[in-house]
Amino acid sequence: MDDEPKPSGVLAELHDLDTAIYQAVAATPTPKLDAALHGLTGFADNSKLWFVTAAAIAAVGGRTGRRAALNGVAAIGLASLVTNQGFKRAHRRPRPDREVAAVPQMRRVPMPTSTSFPSGHSASAFAFAEGVAHTVPWLGIPLRLAATTVAYTRVHAGVHYPGDVVAGSLIGLACGQIAPHVVDRVADRVAADT
Repeated sequence: MDDEPKPSGVLAELHDLDTAIYQAVAATPTPKLDAALHGLTGFADNSKLWFVTAAAIAAVGGRTGRRAALNGVAAIGLASLVTNQGFKRAHRRPRPDREVAAVPQMRRVPMPTSTSFPSGHSASAFAFAEGVAHTVPWLGIPLRLAATTVAYTRVHAGVHYPGDVVAGSLIGLACGQIAPHVVDRVADRVAADT
């Protein structure tokens, strides 16, 4: 946490608040939650959780389910592009120092080598939830709850500051709203060409 350049003014206060919340999460004992949250954050790596969910929605949801799954997966692709090729390259925030914050060992997952801001897990989670909800609105509530939990696991595991997951979540929400319109345009163009 000490490697990060120190901002000033309002940014300094936001940085201090972000760091304080991160440290408070690290210092709060949650032994009954740790194993489940550790497993969930691992299952969300590379969007495995969302691809499995998309497959289930497509399998049981008929034509509407297949479109919802496609929208969710397309939203993940857009969010990953925006997050990893855009924001992470533009703002190279170092990862938190889990040793200094004393994040419990049982919570830890391998520290990603990418920069911390914004959280790609959070972006993908919310993008998928929003993309699916565009077509099947009632799925929005459970998927957004799952996305919120996945986003939290990144702070719990000590690999992101809370501000990283908030930013990633907002990026994901935006991408989840944009991607279905792109899918619709492509589908309309393909239908017109056949």
